[in-house]
Amino acid sequence: MSILNISNMKTSRYMIMLMTIGLVTLNYSCKKDYLVTPQVGTISPTLLQTKPGVDGLLVGAYSALRGVQADGTAFGGLDSWQSSPDNWVYGGVAGGDAHKGSNAGDQDPIASIAVFSPLASDPYFNTKWIADYEGITRCNNTIRAATKTPGYSATDLANILGQARFLRGHYYFDLKKMFNNVPWIDETTVDVLQPNTTDIWPKIEADFLYAYNNLPATQSDAGRANKWAAGAYLGKTYLYEKKYAEAKAVFDPVITQGQTSNGLAYALVAKFHDNFNADTKNNSESVFAIQALANVDPGGITQANDGDRLNYPYGASSPFDCCSFYQPTIDLVNHYRTDPATGLPYLDNFDSHAIKTDMGLLSSVSFTPDAGTIDPRLDWTVGRRGIPYLDWGLHPGNDWIRDQGFSGPYSPIKHVYTQAEQNTNGDQHSWGPGSAVNYCVIRFADVLLMAAETEAQLGNLQTAENYVNMVRNRAANPNGFVFQYLDNTNPTGGVSTTPAANYLVNPYPTGTFVGQGSAYALKAIYYERQLELAMEGHRFFDVVRWGIAGPALNAFLQYEGNITSDITGGHFTTGRNEYYPIPQAQIDLEVKSGKSVLKQNPGYN
Repeated sequence: MSILNISNMKTSRYMIMLMTIGLVTLNYSCKKDYLVTPQVGTISPTLLQTKPGVDGLLVGAYSALRGVQADGTAFGGLDSWQSSPDNWVYGGVAGGDAHKGSNAGDQDPIASIAVFSPLASDPYFNTKWIADYEGITRCNNTIRAATKTPGYSATDLANILGQARFLRGHYYFDLKKMFNNVPWIDETTVDVLQPNTTDIWPKIEADFLYAYNNLPATQSDAGRANKWAAGAYLGKTYLYEKKYAEAKAVFDPVITQGQTSNGLAYALVAKFHDNFNADTKNNSESVFAIQALANVDPGGITQANDGDRLNYPYGASSPFDCCSFYQPTIDLVNHYRTDPATGLPYLDNFDSHAIKTDMGLLSSVSFTPDAGTIDPRLDWTVGRRGIPYLDWGLHPGNDWIRDQGFSGPYSPIKHVYTQAEQNTNGDQHSWGPGSAVNYCVIRFADVLLMAAETEAQLGNLQTAENYVNMVRNRAANPNGFVFQYLDNTNPTGGVSTTPAANYLVNPYPTGTFVGQGSAYALKAIYYERQLELAMEGHRFFDVVRWGIAGPALNAFLQYEGNITSDITGGHFTTGRNEYYPIPQAQIDLEVKSGKSVLKQNPGYN
């Protein structure tokens, strides 16, 4: 089964030609001149109204998920990490999962985002806006062409339209959670100068609902959206809108009947890290993933997680080329401490049970890692000194960190390829590395935790606890632990049967949520989402939708700002920082009768 990538699709040169020429010239990325001015080299839309043409347009709509053009730059011509689909800047750094990393002065717009003083003129926001509207445009072009193309059966046409509308729902969901107030442009829009003052949640719902009702359970390519991915995304949309009954009505069948596009019944994989290993991707936990391939583009890493090229350990002894960004925070690491008596987390005072760090120590100075009880997911999420960093050897600490005092002692892991697979799943066709590790937009653990949250909001506390414990029981599976090397001087020699740290994690005893009440249950669920989904770009958007962004992020800034220098003085302002500013470049561009049709978000005027 194919995984849906342009380089290995079984297709004709004709389709590829239509996709690469027709798509580029038909899009407008929410820029009015693309629609009203004929483009040089544009081919007639009628030439795309063939089955190969439509499939090429649809593949192009998937391709836009990566946020990069064929030359490796972001849509709009800027740096790819500004539009990275995993939202490591906007969801991870802004959410307190990670520091910007590197050193002071490097990629300053991220530093402004991290301390909640972003500017509408920052190019990052415009790049992200353009990338999502590029995807939307490709979806709209696919829908237009498909509905005018003869020869489709009703089932096949519904599949194509369902995939296009699923993708359009995804792009709009991304914009909605980022900017809140965005214009809706679909295949029927004639005047693209649309205001951004109408709530688009109902339209996002409609796209996912159509996809849920019309997509098949399986697809020919593992990377294509299916019925159950659409159901999961529809449930997520309802959850964001606080429509809990509607969310439950979708999550229930997704959990009990759902399967991946390649026909695997949804289930948690036994080993947590199999979700972040290129050799075990598209597994039973993969609900919807952006497909990544290494070494298929000799001119760059455009299909190999280009947006994360900055986010690898860096230094003279590091095996990676770039660049010590996206460093996990000390506060995040402290969340993984567990109570030695219960194996449960410290929900209220985790920073009072801090995990030992090598902060301020050179790699030449001896260091013994923390001996206390720790959730094993930590060491598949964070690279820390003295613990195996995949199969690259023991993390050496400072030698792999660009500036410890600026952004702490830790390194990211989840997107990183292994040493054993560096020539196949690592990609060195650029100044920064790429990886064949998929980015899961939604994985089954995420669905279970969203369902747990839904059940808790509806008062079904035991069901909520059961879902949380499914996730915790997987974490407790010793087969999935990080193990010590047989020989620390030769990590390729294999691993021992001894865990690399004092791992202990247990499920909540039956009846805990019922006995403690809804407030406790929700606190535990929120905490579990951070443990399970850390460094996957969700955290900022979660705390915003929960309504706790102000206290949660200001507490983080106060604690972490006393340890590292990068976020000192940062402050989240409630009523302003829940959303990012509408890009000033778009406000200046979208003008009608001398006045912009786009309204700036509160607090950014």
